[in-house]
Amino acid sequence: MTRSQRIVSTRTATIATIADEVGVSLTTVSKVLNGRSDVAPETRAKVEASLERHRYRRRVKRQPTAVEQIDLVFHELDSGWATEIIRGVEAVTSTAKVDLVFSQMGGRHRPSQQWLERVLLRRPLGVLLVLCQLTEAQRQQLQRRSIPLVVIDTDSATSAAVPTVGSNNWNGGLLATRHLLELGHRRIACISGPEDVLCSRARAAGFRFAHDEAGIPVDPALVRYGMFSTHAGYQHGMELLNRPDRPSAIFAGSDMQAIGVLRAARQLGLDVPADLSVIGYDDLPMATWIGPALTTVNQPLRDMAGTATQMLLDLARGAELSTSRIDLVTELVVRESTAPPRHRD
Repeated sequence: MTRSQRIVSTRTATIATIADEVGVSLTTVSKVLNGRSDVAPETRAKVEASLERHRYRRRVKRQPTAVEQIDLVFHELDSGWATEIIRGVEAVTSTAKVDLVFSQMGGRHRPSQQWLERVLLRRPLGVLLVLCQLTEAQRQQLQRRSIPLVVIDTDSATSAAVPTVGSNNWNGGLLATRHLLELGHRRIACISGPEDVLCSRARAAGFRFAHDEAGIPVDPALVRYGMFSTHAGYQHGMELLNRPDRPSAIFAGSDMQAIGVLRAARQLGLDVPADLSVIGYDDLPMATWIGPALTTVNQPLRDMAGTATQMLLDLARGAELSTSRIDLVTELVVRESTAPPRHRD
């Protein structure tokens, strides 16, 4: 490294510093900083690398009259699960007098660059991601604009640089399956969420561990993955319950999936819980009102959302977090949809 290079690396970087080092115009660097998509990928990568090397951070001056907002981003916004998250977020933002801007990714777990461009132009206090995640390059773009990010639940393992609030999904799967095994069920199916989502795999891993500690093998044909929806629960439920060796119990990865399983059971003339035990996950308010009332794993969605929102507001106001990862406790809530099997497996 030459002396001139050392001098450049120790002074405060400016857009001109980055442009000169990479050999591009000031406009090109500005476009990368603003998340614009009209920059060639190779050029963008070089600019991003230089920005990171110089630890460039744009100083953000907020107008005192501007309305303070946070962006709440869902992979999908179509269930009671999302409603509970919104209520938890709103409980904190309403007290703080901060507005919410909603986005949903249509089931995708990676927001698009076009979405990021809109966020960078709007410049909110921060971004809350729900069951979706940014690429490292996108995260760095937010960071350079001093827009903090917090994730509620995760679709893949996050780095320590990304504050995350979730719940102990592995323990939830373990508690649900132990309950069914203790009731005497030996042929238990598991319908979890999308296989590429970490919480889905964690719940299935807890399901498998409960079998391992009981010395009971898991039939791979009884472990299914799908969307956290009533349709997925119904579809997998029909396939599982039409088998000649059908399971006597089903652990569903969400209450919505469990409702689909209950519909499949009714359609096939099976009584719950006499012929089939069903456990859900989330403990949505509707779980107490459906018939039979649903045994489920309580995932403290409102507390998760409220904790994540407070973390985000603290970061936006310059505070340092004591931890970057919080996992809240999951608990089994036993109601009417589980019972000992009518015939022992």
